[in-house]
Amino acid sequence: MSAISERRERERAQRHRLIVATARELAETEGWEAVTTRRLAERVEYSQPVLYSHFDGKDAIVAAVALDGFTELAGHLSRARQAAPDPGQSLRAVCHAYLDFATERPALYDAMFVLPTELRFASAETPPPLRACFDEFVSCFDPGDERRELSAEVIWSALHGITVLSRSGRIPVGGQEERLDFLVARFGTAENGPADLGS
Repeated sequence: MSAISERRERERAQRHRLIVATARELAETEGWEAVTTRRLAERVEYSQPVLYSHFDGKDAIVAAVALDGFTELAGHLSRARQAAPDPGQSLRAVCHAYLDFATERPALYDAMFVLPTELRFASAETPPPLRACFDEFVSCFDPGDERRELSAEVIWSALHGITVLSRSGRIPVGGQEERLDFLVARFGTAENGPADLGS
C-alpha cells in the first residue's frame, strides 16, 4: 500500500470514529430521536454524502455505536469477574457490573439491546465483542457444567428484563440487590455449580 493510500485509510478511519463518537454523544444528551444524518453531518462538519460513504443510514450508525458498547461492556464484566474476592462470587460481581453499566449508559444500552440493528447473537456472524460479553457470564460457571451456556443465556435475559422493567418504572428500582441475590442464589456459582432449581 502506498503512503497516499495509507494516509487516506487513516483519514477514513478517523472520520468513522468521529461519526460514531458524535452519534453516541448526541444520543446521550438528547436521545436517539435526535440522531439524524443531517444533525450528524452538521456536527462533524462533513456533507451527508460523506456520511453515507461510511454508513448506509441511521441503523448502521447505531450498530457501530453498539459494537463500541459491547467492547466496553466486555471489559467492564471481565474486570468485575477478575476482581471478585473468590471464584464463588464471580457471578454476582458480573451481574452487578452488567446492571451498573446499563444504568450508567442508558443511550448506549439502547443501541446495544433495544434499537434495531443487524447485530446477531448466537450465530456464525456474531461479532467478537458480543461473544466476549457472553463468555464472561459463561466463565462464571464450572467448565464441567453442560448447561453453563444455557445458564449464562438465562441470566443475561433476566438482567436485561430487570434493566428494562426498572427503567420503565414497572418494577421498583430499590429492589435491585434483592433481585440480584435471588438470581445468583438460584443459579449457583462457579464454585458451587448450578443450584437445584426444583428446590
